[in-house]
Amino acid sequence: MNTLPLQANDIILDRYEILKYIGAGGMQYVYQARDTKLKRIVALKTPQNASQAIRFKQSAILAARINHHNVAKTFDYFTSPENKEYLIEEYVDGVDLDQMFDGKVRYIDPYLVARLLHYMAKGLSASHHAGVVHRDIKPSNILFINNSSGIEIKITDFGIAKMAESELTEAVERDITVTNSRTVLGAIPFMAPEVIDTPTKVGKEADIWSTGALIFKLLTGEYPFGTGLKAIQNLGISKFPEIPDFVTKNIQYKSIAESIIEIMKRCMKFEPTERLTADELVQQCGKLCYSSNERFIGAIYKSIHTTNGLISTSTYRDVFYHQKNIYGQIAAVGDEVMYAKHEGVPYERAFPVVKLYSK
Repeated sequence: MNTLPLQANDIILDRYEILKYIGAGGMQYVYQARDTKLKRIVALKTPQNASQAIRFKQSAILAARINHHNVAKTFDYFTSPENKEYLIEEYVDGVDLDQMFDGKVRYIDPYLVARLLHYMAKGLSASHHAGVVHRDIKPSNILFINNSSGIEIKITDFGIAKMAESELTEAVERDITVTNSRTVLGAIPFMAPEVIDTPTKVGKEADIWSTGALIFKLLTGEYPFGTGLKAIQNLGISKFPEIPDFVTKNIQYKSIAESIIEIMKRCMKFEPTERLTADELVQQCGKLCYSSNERFIGAIYKSIHTTNGLISTSTYRDVFYHQKNIYGQIAAVGDEVMYAKHEGVPYERAFPVVKLYSK
């Protein structure tokens, strides 16, 4: 039985035509829709229940203050004659980072991490200058775009999934892994320590911590302090988590990985006043060297020597790889990989290369 509030071809306020259901995030349903007046595709969001409408509206008001390329734009907000709340937002043709990790990706290479971190920092800087604190930086609220124009990110959902004090209390008193709250489950691994202590008094510094925690996950494939109740307990130790050896083991990635780790440590200071500001984070990221190359998915299908071979692609040209160019676990014939490619003769060259995993 379909219990979604909207269906394909529904028309909202004689203007927004529902095209398809995208998913549920935080406290909202998300749809792809067509703005029939301005002839553009948009994201249409509506709260999952009436009790969430106040925070939903507040999110729209906050997000509308921000005008930056790395923040999903808010176009409109209205209440229908049936007293239903709707938010119209920029449609982003991509996936959120949570969907990426639900797939075959465990971690990504430091060059791509550096780019995503820089974009996140710019988006947060714009929001903080507008007087807006996100409060819920986590993978599901970062939209990832990967196409021939390069790699981009958009920050979305300002405050929609902000954790209520009652929800946080439940998380502390129970093992959150056995609850049904995806919002709480997804947020806890990225929450700053002060959110645990005073959830209603959260400032810009908490966004910086959460950004550092998210980058830790992207770079290592691990949550910095674990998940659920374990994460809350580990935060109390007040010690920066250990970095897996593979992150800095390969000389090809060592320098940039160490630079990112240093930035993470400055983002995740346990004393909020000691953390980088968003502007300082932008400045630090500006010192990192990375490219905007699109990432591709292919499979290693042939070994030329014991340390190199060819990756099959969707085009007629194969791509050459060397094991020294692989970040993390070494891949072998039959493995899928994510890679960027560069000009080369007789084959294009793959760098960076990251092994993917079966679901």
